[in-house]
Amino acid sequence: MSKKKKTTISDIAKELNVTPSTVSRALGDHPKISDSTKEAVLDMVEKLNYQPNNIASALRKGKSNIIGVIVPTSDRQFFASIIRGIEEIIREEGYHLMICQSDDQFDKEKSGIDTLLNVRVDGIIASVAKETTDISHYKKIKKQGVPLVLYDRVIDSFDVNHVVSDDFLGAYNAVTHLIEQGCTRIAHFAGKQHIKIYQDRLQGYIKALREHSIPVDDELIIESDLIQDTYSILRTGRELGSSLLQIPEMPDGIFSSSDFAAMGAIQVFKEKNIKIPDKVALVGYSNDFSASVIEPALTSLDQHTIKMGNCAARLFLEQMNSKEGTFTSKRKLIVPELIVRKSSQKKQEPIKA
Repeated sequence: MSKKKKTTISDIAKELNVTPSTVSRALGDHPKISDSTKEAVLDMVEKLNYQPNNIASALRKGKSNIIGVIVPTSDRQFFASIIRGIEEIIREEGYHLMICQSDDQFDKEKSGIDTLLNVRVDGIIASVAKETTDISHYKKIKKQGVPLVLYDRVIDSFDVNHVVSDDFLGAYNAVTHLIEQGCTRIAHFAGKQHIKIYQDRLQGYIKALREHSIPVDDELIIESDLIQDTYSILRTGRELGSSLLQIPEMPDGIFSSSDFAAMGAIQVFKEKNIKIPDKVALVGYSNDFSASVIEPALTSLDQHTIKMGNCAARLFLEQMNSKEGTFTSKRKLIVPELIVRKSSQKKQEPIKA
Protein backbone atom coordinates (compact mmCIF):
# COMPACT_ATOMS: atom_id res chain seq x y z
CA MET A 1 0.00 0.00 0.00
CA SER A 2 1.44 3.35 -0.99
CA LYS A 3 2.00 5.98 1.66
CA LYS A 4 -0.57 8.78 1.64
CA LYS A 5 0.87 12.04 0.38
CA LYS A 6 1.12 14.75 3.01
CA THR A 7 -0.91 17.88 2.33
CA THR A 8 1.14 20.99 1.60
CA ILE A 9 0.44 24.72 1.48
CA SER A 10 0.53 24.44 -2.33
CA ASP A 11 -2.31 21.87 -2.21
CA ILE A 12 -4.45 24.27 -0.18
CA ALA A 13 -3.61 27.16 -2.53
CA LYS A 14 -4.57 25.07 -5.56
CA GLU A 15 -7.95 24.15 -4.04
CA LEU A 16 -8.72 27.81 -3.26
CA ASN A 17 -7.21 29.19 -6.48
CA VAL A 18 -4.86 31.50 -4.57
CA THR A 19 -1.09 31.68 -4.25
CA PRO A 20 0.86 29.66 -1.66
CA SER A 21 2.12 32.92 -0.14
CA THR A 22 -1.50 33.99 0.46
CA VAL A 23 -2.19 30.74 2.30
CA SER A 24 0.98 31.16 4.34
CA ARG A 25 0.04 34.72 5.30
CA ALA A 26 -3.50 33.67 6.16
CA LEU A 27 -2.16 30.97 8.48
CA GLY A 28 0.09 33.59 10.06
CA ASP A 29 -2.89 35.92 10.61
CA HIS A 30 -1.34 38.61 8.39
CA PRO A 31 -3.33 41.89 8.64
CA LYS A 32 -3.38 42.39 4.86
CA ILE A 33 -5.30 39.14 4.30
CA SER A 34 -9.08 39.50 4.49
CA ASP A 35 -11.09 37.70 7.15
CA SER A 36 -13.04 35.82 4.48
CA THR A 37 -9.81 34.47 2.94
CA LYS A 38 -8.48 33.46 6.36
CA GLU A 39 -11.71 31.63 7.10
CA ALA A 40 -11.61 29.84 3.73
CA VAL A 41 -8.00 28.79 4.34
CA LEU A 42 -8.77 27.45 7.82
CA ASP A 43 -11.74 25.50 6.48
CA MET A 44 -9.55 23.93 3.80
CA VAL A 45 -6.81 23.17 6.35
CA GLU A 46 -9.34 21.16 8.33
CA LYS A 47 -10.81 19.50 5.23
CA LEU A 48 -7.41 18.38 3.90
CA ASN A 49 -5.98 17.63 7.37
CA TYR A 50 -3.02 19.90 6.81
CA GLN A 51 -0.20 19.59 9.37
CA PRO A 52 2.21 22.52 9.38
CA ASN A 53 5.94 21.93 9.09
CA ASN A 54 7.03 23.30 12.45
CA ILE A 55 10.72 23.00 11.64
CA ALA A 56 10.35 25.07 8.48
CA SER A 57 8.24 27.56 10.40
CA ALA A 58 10.90 27.79 13.10
CA LEU A 59 13.55 28.42 10.46
CA ARG A 60 11.51 31.27 8.99
CA LYS A 61 10.60 32.86 12.31
CA GLY A 62 13.81 32.06 14.15
CA LYS A 63 11.67 30.79 17.04
CA SER A 64 9.94 27.46 17.67
CA ASN A 65 8.37 28.11 21.10
CA ILE A 66 9.66 24.67 22.13
CA ILE A 67 12.07 23.98 24.99
CA GLY A 68 13.91 20.68 25.13
CA VAL A 69 14.27 18.95 28.49
CA ILE A 70 16.76 16.13 29.10
CA VAL A 71 15.96 13.82 32.03
CA PRO A 72 18.13 10.86 33.09
CA THR A 73 14.99 8.83 33.78
CA SER A 74 11.26 9.48 33.60
CA ASP A 75 10.17 6.98 36.26
CA ARG A 76 11.39 9.01 39.23
CA GLN A 77 9.18 11.45 41.15
CA PHE A 78 12.21 13.76 41.42
CA PHE A 79 12.42 14.41 37.67
CA ALA A 80 8.67 14.36 37.09
CA SER A 81 8.36 17.10 39.69
CA ILE A 82 11.10 19.20 38.07
CA ILE A 83 9.33 18.92 34.71
CA ARG A 84 6.15 20.13 36.39
CA GLY A 85 8.04 23.10 37.82
CA ILE A 86 9.48 24.01 34.42
CA GLU A 87 6.11 23.67 32.71
CA GLU A 88 4.36 25.91 35.28
CA ILE A 89 6.53 28.84 34.22
CA ILE A 90 7.06 28.35 30.49
CA ARG A 91 3.41 27.58 29.71
CA GLU A 92 2.47 31.12 30.73
CA GLU A 93 4.99 32.42 28.18
CA GLY A 94 3.59 30.36 25.31
CA TYR A 95 6.27 27.64 25.26
CA HIS A 96 5.89 23.87 25.03
CA LEU A 97 8.18 21.09 26.26
CA MET A 98 9.86 18.32 24.28
CA ILE A 99 11.23 15.74 26.70
CA CYS A 100 14.09 13.32 25.97
CA GLN A 101 15.18 10.53 28.34
CA SER A 102 18.89 9.65 28.43
CA ASP A 103 18.59 6.53 30.62
CA ASP A 104 21.85 7.90 32.10
CA GLN A 105 23.64 6.82 28.90
CA PHE A 106 26.06 9.11 27.07
CA ASP A 107 24.99 8.01 23.57
CA LYS A 108 21.28 8.51 24.26
CA GLU A 109 21.94 11.90 25.81
CA LYS A 110 24.01 13.02 22.81
CA SER A 111 21.38 11.72 20.37
CA GLY A 112 18.62 13.51 22.28
CA ILE A 113 20.50 16.80 22.15
CA ASP A 114 21.13 16.40 18.41
CA THR A 115 17.41 15.81 17.88
CA LEU A 116 16.45 18.88 19.91
CA LEU A 117 18.90 21.07 18.00
CA ASN A 118 17.63 19.70 14.67
CA VAL A 119 14.04 20.70 15.48
CA ARG A 120 15.28 24.18 16.41
CA VAL A 121 14.25 24.27 20.06
CA ASP A 122 14.56 27.69 21.66
CA GLY A 123 16.46 26.32 24.64
CA ILE A 124 17.56 23.17 26.45
CA ILE A 125 17.23 22.34 30.16
CA ALA A 126 19.22 19.22 31.09
CA SER A 127 20.46 17.00 33.91
CA VAL A 128 23.72 15.31 32.91
CA ALA A 129 23.79 11.52 32.45
CA LYS A 130 25.97 9.55 34.87
CA GLU A 131 28.03 8.11 31.96
CA THR A 132 28.87 11.54 30.55
CA THR A 133 32.48 12.71 30.77
CA ASP A 134 32.85 14.09 27.23
CA ILE A 135 30.77 17.30 27.12
CA SER A 136 31.30 18.21 23.45
CA HIS A 137 27.54 17.85 22.78
CA TYR A 138 26.82 20.43 25.49
CA LYS A 139 29.48 22.72 24.07
CA LYS A 140 27.70 22.41 20.72
CA ILE A 141 24.51 23.83 22.28
CA LYS A 142 26.39 26.83 23.59
CA LYS A 143 28.29 27.33 20.33
CA GLN A 144 24.98 27.50 18.43
CA GLY A 145 23.78 30.23 20.78
CA VAL A 146 20.94 28.14 22.22
CA PRO A 147 20.18 28.97 25.88
CA LEU A 148 21.24 26.10 28.13
CA VAL A 149 20.34 25.45 31.76
CA LEU A 150 21.79 22.51 33.67
CA TYR A 151 19.99 21.30 36.80
CA ASP A 152 20.73 18.87 39.65
CA ARG A 153 23.62 17.03 37.96
CA VAL A 154 25.71 19.75 36.36
CA ILE A 155 29.17 20.38 34.90
CA ASP A 156 30.88 22.73 37.34
CA SER A 157 33.63 23.78 34.95
CA PHE A 158 31.17 24.65 32.15
CA ASP A 159 30.11 28.30 32.04
CA VAL A 160 26.35 27.97 31.58
CA ASN A 161 23.30 28.42 33.84
CA HIS A 162 23.21 25.99 36.77
CA VAL A 163 20.39 25.18 39.20
CA VAL A 164 21.51 22.86 41.97
CA SER A 165 20.51 21.70 45.41
CA ASP A 166 22.93 22.50 48.25
CA ASP A 167 23.84 18.85 48.73
CA PHE A 168 26.70 19.64 51.11
CA LEU A 169 24.40 21.55 53.47
CA GLY A 170 21.65 18.96 53.17
CA ALA A 171 24.02 16.14 54.16
CA TYR A 172 25.54 18.21 56.96
CA ASN A 173 22.08 18.93 58.42
CA ALA A 174 21.01 15.29 58.11
CA VAL A 175 24.05 13.96 59.97
CA THR A 176 23.87 16.74 62.57
CA HIS A 177 20.25 15.70 63.20
CA LEU A 178 21.33 12.06 63.75
CA ILE A 179 24.04 13.20 66.17
CA GLU A 180 21.51 15.34 68.06
CA GLN A 181 19.35 12.22 68.37
CA GLY A 182 22.22 10.49 70.16
CA CYS A 183 23.87 8.61 67.28
CA THR A 184 27.65 8.26 67.63
CA ARG A 185 28.44 5.67 64.97
CA ILE A 186 26.90 6.79 61.68
CA ALA A 187 27.21 4.95 58.37
CA HIS A 188 26.88 6.63 54.98
CA PHE A 189 25.39 5.04 51.85
CA ALA A 190 27.38 7.05 49.30
CA GLY A 191 26.83 7.33 45.57
CA LYS A 192 29.55 7.00 42.95
CA GLN A 193 32.11 9.69 43.66
CA HIS A 194 32.67 10.85 40.07
CA ILE A 195 29.22 12.48 40.38
CA LYS A 196 29.38 15.82 42.17
CA ILE A 197 26.13 15.60 44.10
CA TYR A 198 27.50 12.52 45.86
CA GLN A 199 30.87 14.13 46.45
CA ASP A 200 29.11 17.04 48.17
CA ARG A 201 26.93 14.75 50.29
CA LEU A 202 29.98 12.79 51.44
CA GLN A 203 31.80 16.00 52.38
CA GLY A 204 28.76 17.27 54.31
CA TYR A 205 28.65 13.95 56.20
CA ILE A 206 32.36 14.19 57.05
CA LYS A 207 32.13 17.81 58.22
CA ALA A 208 29.23 17.07 60.58
CA LEU A 209 31.14 14.17 62.16
CA ARG A 210 34.34 16.18 62.60
CA GLU A 211 32.53 19.19 64.07
CA HIS A 212 31.14 16.88 66.75
CA SER A 213 34.48 15.10 67.34
CA ILE A 214 33.24 11.80 65.91
CA PRO A 215 35.98 9.94 64.02
CA VAL A 216 35.44 9.23 60.32
CA ASP A 217 35.46 5.45 59.87
CA ASP A 218 36.05 4.41 56.25
CA GLU A 219 34.41 1.06 57.00
CA LEU A 220 31.11 2.92 57.47
CA ILE A 221 31.28 4.77 54.12
CA ILE A 222 29.88 2.40 51.51
CA GLU A 223 29.92 3.55 47.88
CA SER A 224 27.47 2.03 45.41
CA ASP A 225 25.45 2.87 42.31
CA LEU A 226 22.44 4.79 43.56
CA ILE A 227 21.37 5.98 40.10
CA GLN A 228 19.33 3.02 38.87
CA ASP A 229 15.69 2.12 38.58
CA THR A 230 13.72 2.11 41.83
CA TYR A 231 13.68 -1.67 42.32
CA SER A 232 17.43 -1.96 41.70
CA ILE A 233 18.15 0.72 44.31
CA LEU A 234 15.87 -1.05 46.80
CA ARG A 235 17.90 -4.24 46.20
CA THR A 236 21.10 -2.26 46.64
CA GLY A 237 19.74 -0.85 49.91
CA ARG A 238 18.95 -4.36 51.14
CA GLU A 239 22.52 -5.43 50.29
CA LEU A 240 23.96 -2.38 52.07
CA GLY A 241 21.79 -2.99 55.13
CA SER A 242 22.81 -6.66 55.21
CA SER A 243 26.49 -5.73 54.97
CA LEU A 244 26.20 -3.51 58.07
CA LEU A 245 24.87 -6.50 60.01
CA GLN A 246 28.12 -8.36 59.31
CA ILE A 247 30.52 -5.88 60.91
CA PRO A 248 31.50 -6.33 64.59
CA GLU A 249 29.89 -3.10 65.80
CA MET A 250 26.76 -2.17 63.90
CA PRO A 251 26.15 1.58 63.40
CA ASP A 252 23.40 3.31 65.35
CA GLY A 253 22.66 5.75 62.53
CA ILE A 254 22.63 5.76 58.71
CA PHE A 255 22.65 8.70 56.35
CA SER A 256 21.72 7.47 52.87
CA SER A 257 22.19 9.47 49.67
CA SER A 258 19.03 7.77 48.38
CA ASP A 259 15.58 7.34 49.91
CA PHE A 260 15.17 3.99 48.19
CA ALA A 261 18.49 2.62 49.46
CA ALA A 262 17.40 3.62 52.98
CA MET A 263 14.05 1.88 52.43
CA GLY A 264 15.82 -1.29 51.30
CA ALA A 265 17.88 -1.26 54.49
CA ILE A 266 14.72 -0.71 56.57
CA GLN A 267 13.20 -3.84 55.00
CA VAL A 268 16.22 -5.92 56.11
CA PHE A 269 16.29 -4.48 59.62
CA LYS A 270 12.59 -5.16 60.13
CA GLU A 271 13.05 -8.76 58.95
CA LYS A 272 15.84 -9.13 61.55
CA ASN A 273 13.71 -7.49 64.27
CA ILE A 274 16.13 -4.59 64.61
CA LYS A 275 14.18 -1.70 66.12
CA ILE A 276 14.06 1.56 64.16
CA PRO A 277 15.00 4.15 65.35
CA ASP A 278 15.91 2.71 68.81
CA LYS A 279 18.69 0.46 67.52
CA VAL A 280 19.44 2.29 64.27
CA ALA A 281 18.11 5.64 63.01
CA LEU A 282 17.94 6.45 59.29
CA VAL A 283 17.80 9.55 57.09
CA GLY A 284 17.33 9.41 53.31
CA TYR A 285 17.60 11.96 50.51
CA SER A 286 15.02 13.40 48.05
CA ASN A 287 11.82 13.06 50.10
CA ASP A 288 10.14 10.76 47.60
CA PHE A 289 6.42 10.23 48.22
CA SER A 290 7.21 6.68 49.41
CA ALA A 291 9.23 8.11 52.30
CA SER A 292 6.04 9.28 54.01
CA VAL A 293 4.13 5.99 53.64
CA ILE A 294 6.78 3.41 54.54
CA GLU A 295 6.70 2.12 58.15
CA PRO A 296 8.39 3.70 59.98
CA ALA A 297 8.11 6.87 57.91
CA LEU A 298 11.52 7.94 56.59
CA THR A 299 13.21 11.20 57.58
CA SER A 300 14.50 12.77 54.36
CA LEU A 301 15.84 15.87 52.64
CA ASP A 302 13.25 17.63 50.47
CA GLN A 303 15.08 19.19 47.50
CA HIS A 304 12.13 21.41 46.55
CA THR A 305 12.09 20.05 43.00
CA ILE A 306 9.18 22.19 41.76
CA LYS A 307 11.12 25.25 42.89
CA MET A 308 14.18 23.88 41.07
CA GLY A 309 12.14 23.51 37.87
CA ASN A 310 10.66 27.00 38.28
CA CYS A 311 14.15 28.44 38.70
CA ALA A 312 15.52 26.62 35.64
CA ALA A 313 12.63 27.92 33.51
CA ARG A 314 13.13 31.49 34.70
CA LEU A 315 16.85 31.34 33.90
CA PHE A 316 15.99 30.18 30.38
CA LEU A 317 13.52 33.04 29.92
CA GLU A 318 16.00 35.56 31.32
CA GLN A 319 18.65 34.44 28.84
CA MET A 320 16.17 34.18 25.97
CA ASN A 321 14.91 37.72 26.52
CA SER A 322 18.32 39.31 27.05
CA LYS A 323 20.14 41.24 24.36
CA GLU A 324 22.84 39.30 22.56
CA GLY A 325 26.12 39.37 24.46
CA THR A 326 24.64 40.89 27.63
CA PHE A 327 23.62 37.76 29.55
CA THR A 328 25.92 36.37 32.24
CA SER A 329 25.49 32.75 33.30
CA LYS A 330 24.11 32.29 36.80
CA ARG A 331 24.32 29.59 39.46
CA LYS A 332 21.22 29.20 41.62
CA LEU A 333 21.41 27.20 44.84
CA ILE A 334 18.26 25.58 46.27
CA VAL A 335 18.48 24.86 50.01
CA PRO A 336 17.06 21.41 50.89
CA GLU A 337 14.75 21.02 53.89
CA LEU A 338 15.08 18.25 56.46
CA ILE A 339 11.68 16.58 56.93
CA VAL A 340 11.87 14.73 60.25
CA ARG A 341 9.84 11.53 60.60
CA LYS A 342 9.82 8.46 62.84
CA SER A 343 12.81 6.66 61.28
CA SER A 344 15.27 9.01 62.99
CA GLN A 345 13.45 10.16 66.12
CA LYS A 346 15.22 8.51 69.02
CA LYS A 347 14.20 11.53 71.10
CA GLN A 348 10.52 12.32 71.07
CA GLU A 349 10.04 15.73 69.53
CA PRO A 350 7.23 17.21 67.40
CA ILE A 351 7.26 15.48 64.00
CA LYS A 352 6.91 17.60 60.85
CA ALA A 353 4.22 16.53 58.39
